[in-house]
Parts: sequence; C-alpha cells; structure tokens
Amino acid sequence: MLDTVFFSHELLPALNKGLLVSIALIVPAGSLGFVGGVLIGCMRAFGPRWLRRLGDWYTALLRGVPLAVQLMMIYYALPKLGIYFAPYGAALISLILCTAAYQSEYVRGALLSIRQGQISAAHALGFSTWQTVIWIVAPQAARRALPGCGNEIIYLIKYSSLAYLVTCMELMGEGKVVASDTFRFTEVFLTVGAYYLVMVTLATWLLRWLERRFHVPGFGAR
Repeated sequence: MLDTVFFSHELLPALNKGLLVSIALIVPAGSLGFVGGVLIGCMRAFGPRWLRRLGDWYTALLRGVPLAVQLMMIYYALPKLGIYFAPYGAALISLILCTAAYQSEYVRGALLSIRQGQISAAHALGFSTWQTVIWIVAPQAARRALPGCGNEIIYLIKYSSLAYLVTCMELMGEGKVVASDTFRFTEVFLTVGAYYLVMVTLATWLLRWLERRFHVPGFGAR
C-alpha cells in the first residue's frame, strides 16, 4: 500500500529541493559547456598546430578521466594547493569542463565533415579562414552537430547525479539522505529514477523539436 504521508511530507519535499539544485547545475553547465565545446572544436579543426595539440590534450584528458575522479580532484585535491571551491562550485566546474570536452569532439567532427571544395571556393572569393568558418562552415556544421551535442545534454542530466560525491545536495544526494534515514531504499530510488526519466524525456522532446526546427529539406536526414 502506498504510504502517502511519507511521500507527501518527507520524500517529495526533499527531492523537489534537490531537483532545483540539479537544474541549477544542468542549465549553466550545459550552456557554458556547449560554448566551450564550440570554441575548442573550432580550435582543434582550424587552429594553428600548437593550438590543435593543446585542444587534443585537453579533450583526451577530460574524456579519459572519469567524472567522479575529476570531482574528487577539484573538491578534495585542489585545497592542498590552496585552491578552494564550495560543493556547488566544484560540481559545476567539473560538469562544464567534462561536457565541453565531449561537445568539442562532436563540433570538430561536424566541422571536418564539410567538403573541402566549399572552403577552397570561399578562399577563392576572398574570405579569410575565420570568415569561412563563421559564414560558410559553421551554419552547416551546426545542423550536423546538433544530434550529438543534444545527446551530450542528455548525458549531462545523468552526470549531475554524481555531484553528491562532493556533498553538493542535488536530486541524488537528497534521495540518498532520505533513504539512509528511513531505510526505504526501493521507494526512494524508484522515485529518484522517475525524476531523472522525466527530465531526460522533456530534454529529448526539446532537442527533437530543435532538430525539426533547424532542418533544411535535402540537407542530411530528417
């Protein structure tokens, strides 16, 4: 039998509080991570050799080290060097750095998928390299990168559940506290899972709408 008192007075208020923190992590991390990914992707695709190498090292490091380890390094290891972050700040920085690395790979792949002939034609018309990127390559690459970048947003929603490892009390952290206090693990984590499922579903609908909105007939798959 469903214990409505437990849900309405204890579990849901705690999870709603954690949900607000999760959203406060996901929205800025997704926005800033995307901007960072675009900049790093452009740098890796069209930058000078040393800048491309720097971008490759950054991407390899952030994609190769688990996010949980990155969180621990920022929150627990950096204080040894005199650099301190609050739990929310440490979680947000980790999510931004991590998602920017993944986004840069999607952007880089989309940029390099544009035919070289278009770039050569733009140069022949007097466009500089960066004018070519901004006006010729980027608009086409954005449409090709959108599915991959959108998929990374879905992952980011789920990545945010690791923020509790650095005591940032988001949705997962609040659920863990309630479960530990009441020993009602099944009810708690099924409800937490439902919250994440709703967030992912809403994000998926939004991303599909964006894909349809920016689809150009005859350009790639619908």
